Amino acid sequence: MPARSEFVDLVLENLRAFGEVTVRRMFGGWGLYRDGVFFALIAQDTLYFKSDDENRAQFERSSPGPFVFEKKGERIVTHYYAAPEDAFEDPQVMARWARLGYAAALRAARRPRSRRKPPSGTRRS
Repeated sequence: MPARSEFVDLVLENLRAFGEVTVRRMFGGWGLYRDGVFFALIAQDTLYFKSDDENRAQFERSSPGPFVFEKKGERIVTHYYAAPEDAFEDPQVMARWARLGYAAALRAARRPRSRRKPPSGTRRS
């Protein structure tokens, strides 16, 4: 596994006011967790926090934009928004954005997951 980048270390340092955060390698980037809850990601040296209907407007006003990627030729826009630039200037500001992302992740974890239909031709036992 490749070593963490300087940017990942910078993010972790800036999140100290938020509390203990762990980082795990994922899909060419890094996942950030607090108490086992995935609330942020780092991709291409950009930090993104989870958003939802409750906090998305705040992110849309202050963030450079959402995490976007291509999959099978389709552009996928996620609910993860880049940390505002001023968050890297003040640990308290970074902690505030991290709390918003963490709260969205906790809300998502509490929502019941929808049951998917089995593929056609598959019988349930």
